[in-house]
Amino acid sequence: MPNTVKALTGNEAGAEALRQIDPDVVPAYPITPQTELMQKFSDFVSDGKVKTEMILVESEHSAMSACIGAEAAGVRVMTATSANGLALMWEVVYIAASLRLPIVMSVVNRALSGPINIHCDHSDSMGCRDSGWIQIYGENSQEVYDNLVQAVRVAEHPDVLLPVMTTHDGFIISHTMERVEVLDDPEVKKFVGVRNPLHPLLDTAHPVTYGPLDLQDYYFEHKKQQAEAMKRAKEVILSVGREYGKLTGREYGLFDEYLTADADFVIVALGSTAGTAKAAADGLRAKGMKAGVLKLRVFRPFPATELARALGQAKAIGVLDRSEGFSGIGGPLFQEVRSALYDASPRVPVSNYVYGLGGRDINIEMIESVYADLKNKKFYEREACHLGVRE
Repeated sequence: MPNTVKALTGNEAGAEALRQIDPDVVPAYPITPQTELMQKFSDFVSDGKVKTEMILVESEHSAMSACIGAEAAGVRVMTATSANGLALMWEVVYIAASLRLPIVMSVVNRALSGPINIHCDHSDSMGCRDSGWIQIYGENSQEVYDNLVQAVRVAEHPDVLLPVMTTHDGFIISHTMERVEVLDDPEVKKFVGVRNPLHPLLDTAHPVTYGPLDLQDYYFEHKKQQAEAMKRAKEVILSVGREYGKLTGREYGLFDEYLTADADFVIVALGSTAGTAKAAADGLRAKGMKAGVLKLRVFRPFPATELARALGQAKAIGVLDRSEGFSGIGGPLFQEVRSALYDASPRVPVSNYVYGLGGRDINIEMIESVYADLKNKKFYEREACHLGVRE
């Protein structure tokens, strides 16, 4: 069980996890609101508290390129970024996944430009949802720490070998101080283990090629292999979560159900908003409404079967998206949830709410209005309701 309690911001919790993991290489470039995470970790490097080779590069594209080179060489690699920085990595983010390199990256969610905005929404990580990276979302500073420690094991598992991005909401979590339970350093070291690369580039006795031309003859097969690895990751995430639970008392799964067992109306959310939704559900329960919350933790691989099983008995579902779908059929989370429930019998109405773009606050009253819509059969299925926007 944990034996240290610290007051940490989300970014400090991420830096603490990195310190204890002590990755071999960390290429990094500053961008708000991620900067504090890597700045704190650089202090650990300067003070000799880690053996990490930290590489200060000239751009985020260079950061991910350096991650790819170091990971291909056979060492453990981690990094962090936000928003436009992640967008600048776009080309090489895909390459990292395609080369099956288990890089772990902390993404501090921030709205993508333009206009320029430095506050939270999920447009950055959602832009990478089909890049081949596993995506794990955190609700608070504790989950920032826990998710990063587990991510190393998930990424490097021989049945997976895919990169993982763990995310937490910019400023809302990244700069908010909370109570965080921290493991002893030796416990983290033992949990993550030693990196054992399968085909390191520097093993000259067994030469391999990374990044070759891959045309019609094999490209399709390699994409299918990536897809199969993503499917296998689901069970690995659950297994690692159970093991972590035995160590800490905090077991993690694909999602967290709150008051859903008998709920008539359920809200599905990612990140910090799940906490606000739980408070709203508590208040409505006291007034007699059977309200529940499903906090999705793992967005990729998307747990469609498990989610349909958990939500199939609800009378109506509201999905909260912190990113805009731009005339698609709702936001990205809504599209996935609605597809997962397509074959449910009887069909469960699923309504979409886009909220919080550019860091706009969402409060209990707004979420209560979503539950009221669901109860009153006021559904937004094809075109999302924009919750909290001035019209």
